[in-house]
Amino acid sequence: MAFTGDEAEEFPLELAAKWTKNYREKNPKQPLAHFFGEKILKKILKQKDCVGLRIYYALDEKGEKQLIIVGTDKKENDIYNGVIAERSFMCPPFCGKGNPLNS
Repeated sequence: MAFTGDEAEEFPLELAAKWTKNYREKNPKQPLAHFFGEKILKKILKQKDCVGLRIYYALDEKGEKQLIIVGTDKKENDIYNGVIAERSFMCPPFCGKGNPLNS
């Protein structure tokens, strides 16, 4: 299969809220979410041949859960010699106001 850039779809809030609640209940001591700013995401997406993002699970040097974001081309390959994003802002503590996805 080749990536086209059309992968994934919009997701209804009701189901997203249910799934995030399931996660919170099963993983009460884990981060709820990670925030990456638009500047780094746009920088990744603007790379030559980039059609989307791949997000890797990772553990940093402190053993804390992190996400690594890399661009991906239409042949499903990571653009690993390009821009790679890391060190997101974790929720908590950076969660904003309570909403159906985080509380």
